[in-house]
Amino acid sequence: MIYLALSVFFSVLLLINFRVHPRFGVNTFQAIILNYPVCFLTGLIFLPSTQHFSVDFTQPSTLFAMLLGVGFVVTFLLSGISTQRMGITATSLANNISLVIPVIFSLVVLKTSQNFDGLNYLGLVLAIVAVVLSTLKKEENTESRSVKTSDWLLPIVVFTMYGITNTTFNFLNAKYVTASGNTIPFTLTILIGSIVFGGIVLILRIIQGKEKLELKSLWAAFPLGIPNFLSFYFLLKALDAFQNNGAFVLPIYNISVILISALIALIFFQEKLSNLNKVGLALAVIAIGLISYQGLL
Repeated sequence: MIYLALSVFFSVLLLINFRVHPRFGVNTFQAIILNYPVCFLTGLIFLPSTQHFSVDFTQPSTLFAMLLGVGFVVTFLLSGISTQRMGITATSLANNISLVIPVIFSLVVLKTSQNFDGLNYLGLVLAIVAVVLSTLKKEENTESRSVKTSDWLLPIVVFTMYGITNTTFNFLNAKYVTASGNTIPFTLTILIGSIVFGGIVLILRIIQGKEKLELKSLWAAFPLGIPNFLSFYFLLKALDAFQNNGAFVLPIYNISVILISALIALIFFQEKLSNLNKVGLALAVIAIGLISYQGLL
């Protein structure tokens, strides 16, 4: 459980980073794009002395991993567009509810959860309900404007992309990483895809005059990139530790991040919780217990 706890801790640290960006005038888009090279350097530092990193295009896992890295950047960009056009609530729900896709894939295709019983399935259902209730927020500063028909598809696309990237992440870890023990080299390969694609997007936006590189964004990339890599790394290690049981790991990871983030936001940022949010957080605690009780006995 220590790997899962560390992954949750560093994921929450990421959200805190995003929360304080406006306070310091940080361009979040640039910070995220620039955080990928920082992630890569962090991975090289943590690379065991018994392992080395190289990009071997003769291995099928290399191309899949790099495409997954591209998928992470695309998903982030789509989330940004969806947030601007459809609001935080719809986008946040699409993001968090997408956990059902990798969970179902883990149960049906990977079949890593043969011991899932009725209480586990009840916990999974409660987890989905908890995610919905915990992330429901009243939109702030909404403007009365017409919403295009195509805009309504954005949360659906975000839901699909998050589901695909998380499912692919779980599948590649099960097929290529667990047996070889190459968690960090695999992660570095994913990051190369993110670095290349993210760099292309940033350069194009600079050429088009939509972005101007800011020094603050470069500095912000460091406190963002280090926990970003560690959250990713420890999530892989957690999946390894639980035999790639995504139906067990991913719901606990997801709702734990929501639960702890909400508590930190309440205590340190004075963000208010609605009654529905409080019910959702209570259900999250129950869901974690139901999903994980076998591993805790």
